[in-house]
Amino acid sequence: MTKPTVDSLALRPREAAKALGISPRTLWGLTAPRGPIPCLRIGHGKRRTVLYPVAELQAWLSGQAEVQKGDDDDTP
Repeated sequence: MTKPTVDSLALRPREAAKALGISPRTLWGLTAPRGPIPCLRIGHGKRRTVLYPVAELQAWLSGQAEVQKGDDDDTP
């Protein structure tokens, strides 16, 4: 009997950085409120966890691709 697989709804910082192809330190610098990448902070004190919703990471990355594409179209 096999267990059903569940796709992750959110990633921890190291997983999110790996998925984006950047270092965890770069991700942290780009994380809201310092930067544009959204995250969720769950819990209190030492049990506080930072999670990056997969759908929001994909939306941010798509937005970055559009900005890049727009910049390329402006060059003569």
